[in-house]
Amino acid sequence: MAADVPSARSESDLPIKAVYGAGDLEGFDPQVQLGEPGQFPYTRGVYPNMYTGRPWTMRQYAGFGTAKESNERYHELVKAGTGGLSVAFDLPTQMGYDSDEAISSGEVGKVGVAIDSIDDMRTLFGGLPLGDLSTSMTINAPAATLLLMYQLVAEENGADPSRLAGTIQNDVLKEYIARGTYIYPPKESLRLISDIFAYCHKELPRWNTISISGYHMAEAGATPAQEIAFTLANAKEYVRAAQAAGLDVDDFAPRLSFFFVARTTLLEEVAKFRAARRIWARIMRDEFGAKNPKSQMLRFHTQTAGVQLTAQQPEVNLVRVALQGLGAVLGGTQSLHTNSFDEAIALPTQKAARLALRTQQVIAYETDVTKTVDPFAGSYVVESMTDDVEAAALELMQAVEDRGGAVAAIEQGFQKSEIERSAYRIALEIDHDERTVVGVNRFTLDEEEPYEPLRVDPQIEHDQRERLAALRAERDNDAVEAALEAVREAARGTDNLLYPMREALRLRATGGEVSHALRDVWGLYVPRETF
Repeated sequence: MAADVPSARSESDLPIKAVYGAGDLEGFDPQVQLGEPGQFPYTRGVYPNMYTGRPWTMRQYAGFGTAKESNERYHELVKAGTGGLSVAFDLPTQMGYDSDEAISSGEVGKVGVAIDSIDDMRTLFGGLPLGDLSTSMTINAPAATLLLMYQLVAEENGADPSRLAGTIQNDVLKEYIARGTYIYPPKESLRLISDIFAYCHKELPRWNTISISGYHMAEAGATPAQEIAFTLANAKEYVRAAQAAGLDVDDFAPRLSFFFVARTTLLEEVAKFRAARRIWARIMRDEFGAKNPKSQMLRFHTQTAGVQLTAQQPEVNLVRVALQGLGAVLGGTQSLHTNSFDEAIALPTQKAARLALRTQQVIAYETDVTKTVDPFAGSYVVESMTDDVEAAALELMQAVEDRGGAVAAIEQGFQKSEIERSAYRIALEIDHDERTVVGVNRFTLDEEEPYEPLRVDPQIEHDQRERLAALRAERDNDAVEAALEAVREAARGTDNLLYPMREALRLRATGGEVSHALRDVWGLYVPRETF
């Protein structure tokens, strides 16, 4: 009998019933909790037609070694049918250091592309139609620097800045919680983010100024409920900072976007995306007084779960990624990156990256999930799980508010400790065989098949150093130093930082030099040793 089947627990450690029915939706009001697709509270999707008109943006994340190598990969992806590029930067670039600094040794070009100056940015996007592509850049603390380089190169190529489309991640709060590529203290980081909002409202009106990310918290171990709770709590902090800087909520909120993970637990992931849209719509309308419907819409990019990929039997990751991508689509994502099956071993090969894109294309063009706007609307299980995830997320958001908001809670170590507790629970379940990971603790092979991964040439670091030496010999260093001093002066005052930063980069100041100019004034963030 179904009633005798024991209940399970979700990734958020919430109960999952073996059987759901109409009784689980008592008090459920479709108009209040769902609305119509494209209408408040956007549970059913932010657009009336969703994928029945056209599919999501198929965005493939790439970047490795030199700008030239990455450029070749981008051309291949565009040729294969991707509609949006997504740039991975190496660790020195993410931390605001140049390739020739001592701290960068051994990391140049390893986890993404090395971009030191506008010269590298020209190479990275050479021959690509930037006016027609949407480009996402996964960059946080130095986001303004990379965005300005991109704008300068696009303008050189004849693109109208008012038509440039894309996203910078620019979400530094989650760096303090889960990832660690922060530079400046939180207060100064929020000031820089507010300046980006104001700059883009005037100069780059189609650009998404921030991609508020739960993905990295999920990769660190956050549950679905924690992922959306801490992401939306961070988003509230950004809105408050922008309002404190004098910006009207409806001037910047339509360009806010979000970034979530898609796990293999498909049903809860669909529920998570629906709950996140509903929570955010009510926050923006009721707490911040947003009048523009676009300010109330939670639009998001999704990436499949890298943390769930295994080095053992890596081809099985193709199945995982297909399920994760399907969950993102059923949850109503606006764009999607599907991971390559070999990413648990090394940087993805060209064939693996192409297969990842083909996975999205099969979902879009060979299944019937794009023929109806919201396939799970009214589902007993998904609507119940949506309510459960929403309630759990709201409880966590209130806990953040009780501690003084996202920044104060970060300084107290609240989000980090909650995520670590969840990660520990999952690790124990795997170790004790209470959670199955195919190929790892069940269905294993006695001997793994050999696999030849893509490797980054260590010569790249030497070549980047030589290019930087040539740049510094060729440019007008007096003009560069004067421009960097203007950046420092703006950092001491209240003027928008992006204008002097743009001038310094135009004169071929490096990304590291611009970051150091801000470090000179603001200092560095030093986390507490213990909580």
